[in-house]
Amino acid sequence: MKRRTFITLLGGAAVAWPLAARAQQPAMPVIGFLHSGSPEPNVNRVAGFRKGLGEAGYVEGQSVAIEYRWAAGQDHRLPDLVTDLIRRRVAVIATPGSTPAALAAKAATTTIPIVFAVGGDPIAIGLVASLNRPGGNATGVNFQNQELVAKRLGMLRELAPANHFVALVNPNSVFTDAVVKDLQASASALGLPIEILRAGTGREIDAAFANLVQKPGGALLVGPDVFFTNRRAQIVTLVTRHAIPAIYFASEFAEIGGLVSYGPNVVNVFQQTGIYVGRVLKGEKPADMPVEQPTKFELVVNLNTARALGIAIPNTLLAIADEVID
Repeated sequence: MKRRTFITLLGGAAVAWPLAARAQQPAMPVIGFLHSGSPEPNVNRVAGFRKGLGEAGYVEGQSVAIEYRWAAGQDHRLPDLVTDLIRRRVAVIATPGSTPAALAAKAATTTIPIVFAVGGDPIAIGLVASLNRPGGNATGVNFQNQELVAKRLGMLRELAPANHFVALVNPNSVFTDAVVKDLQASASALGLPIEILRAGTGREIDAAFANLVQKPGGALLVGPDVFFTNRRAQIVTLVTRHAIPAIYFASEFAEIGGLVSYGPNVVNVFQQTGIYVGRVLKGEKPADMPVEQPTKFELVVNLNTARALGIAIPNTLLAIADEVID
């Protein structure tokens, strides 16, 4: 073989080798992120999800792609959104902080792994067979919001003198019946009656507050629900306008003027979800991954709101508060 011909062939091979190597590299895995809310109120939470992915070794845009689907409060869109994700052949579906999204994903596929974060018992709603060994294609985190109802009610009693409790719940949530049952039992144990107000739309929230102010002397507990998180500005505005002592389930309420919030650190739960998604991408099976509990809880007190309401926050609560807004 002539020297020039050999060099030409060698050069061609040098070009071909990198191309062949790139062709053999596995495609970047794609995560389907499904939520019943909107992106704007969840910016910090999604950042927590990405942080968890990073801890598991995945960086969006570098080693993993994420397809986001938001229902913007219209849960009837979730089946179509999850169908679109399945069509795009996502490797895993993440539904942190959205029980309706988790149920829509579970109804749509028995093969694609699902990692959820839900507010109540995932066994009761059919997401898993057991907490230690989920047994199917879904696992994740239980917020334990239902279990915290009694503690929130006790804090509310400590916060403000009241002759009755009022609870705002979403009638469209699969957990509402269980939450109401726990609320009624807890209120009875504290020796006060409780009125349950149901609201699943913005107009129904307005109507619930119109009803609430007709019976002064009540203290309000806002039930744990992603719908209320998305409508938190409306709720806190109404609570402030009518000077009602209230306790919430997430810090985002206290940050915009709510009196007190107590519950899991939601950003941290999204982070836990991201870590679990990373483990699934590395080959672990949801069937063998126990459902986790939150690792961080937070009590947030807004002293500015307390002063406006003329409420003296007990030292016992201030002493254990994770954050005091002043």
